[in-house]
Amino acid sequence: MRRRSPHREERAAFGGWDRGFGGRGRGGRGGRRTKRGNVRAAILALLAERPMHGYEMIQELESRTGGLWRPSPGSVYPTLQLLEDEGLISGEQSSGKRLFSLAEAGRTEAEAQATPPWAEITEDAGEAATHFHTAMGQLMMAIRQVMHAGNEDQKERALAVINDARRRLYGILADDDG
Repeated sequence: MRRRSPHREERAAFGGWDRGFGGRGRGGRGGRRTKRGNVRAAILALLAERPMHGYEMIQELESRTGGLWRPSPGSVYPTLQLLEDEGLISGEQSSGKRLFSLAEAGRTEAEAQATPPWAEITEDAGEAATHFHTAMGQLMMAIRQVMHAGNEDQKERALAVINDARRRLYGILADDDG
């Protein structure tokens, strides 16, 4: 017989502690409702500001969208290669990493963008979504702390808070007054 985790219900409440919000890993598409950004346009816009490494671009986009958009390395690095092949950017080795910068043709294309692509993500999501994402991250950190450092009574009380919050959130949706 397969042994059940003692915290199965807690993990189920949010799709699993170890897999992040949405239940499909960091950056996963599980619970996401915001639209995807234009990676190509975002890279050009970022490089118009200064040269950057690929991972630095991913972090910068996540930061500028309040965590709403974190493009995967699987979309960023092939796009960097494509832009380099098109002669819009150039990359050179620096401290064991590739540092990318705009070529003149890339600068022209970046300047043609009316607004930065990350602004579209945050605009479409609305201010509440940005705050919601931050609050969810902080909530998950608190839950992890209780699960890691709390005693059994504290874990039980935390589970009651989570279950009550879930019921109250559904109550908001069911409320016709507002």
